[in-house]
Amino acid sequence: MTGFPAPVVATAGSADPQAPLVVLLHGRGSHEDDIVGLAAHLPDDFAYAALRAPIAEGGGYAWFANHGIGRPRRESLAATTSWFRDWLDEVAPPGRPVVLVGFSGGATFAGGVMLAEPTRFAGLATMYATLPFDVGLPLTRDRLRGVAVLAVQGDADTVIPPELQARTWQYLHAESGADLTARRSPGGHGLTPDDVAVLADWLKLLAP
Repeated sequence: MTGFPAPVVATAGSADPQAPLVVLLHGRGSHEDDIVGLAAHLPDDFAYAALRAPIAEGGGYAWFANHGIGRPRRESLAATTSWFRDWLDEVAPPGRPVVLVGFSGGATFAGGVMLAEPTRFAGLATMYATLPFDVGLPLTRDRLRGVAVLAVQGDADTVIPPELQARTWQYLHAESGADLTARRSPGGHGLTPDDVAVLADWLKLLAP
């Protein structure tokens, strides 16, 4: 229906098909093998699935076509979100908790998936990214009321436009209603060992 390739997934963690599922979403121009290694540093109560984005780009893959860093094209994001949901509905039927963990472009995509249907997910970790603004998604007050969200931004991040970082920080803190855990990293655009430790601790709070 979408014309995208069949999903390519790298897995780790629990093999129990009922275990809570953490979906790991890589950054733009990367691939699933670059992010699945995170699972080795995260709680073993979860199953981990690192999904390859569906749009080939250079030597890697992207979650959406854009018109500038952090600015998805509406129709592209809608199409890839539909593709993602078709995959997710097969691997995580209703009743299986799902947590979205994304880095950079993968986190922007994850934020869009969450905003479209916040009751579907047990949590969102958005790391070094922006939410997808101006694409028709509901960024209304309390849209994420009670949803567990981890937000990590870098003080020296020069990849994500600063105005989008600020807009994301403002929305998550003051408007979303999320159960927010926030971290400011002194570094640039990249996960640090401290970030991974914070992510692991946050996931432990969501473990069954």
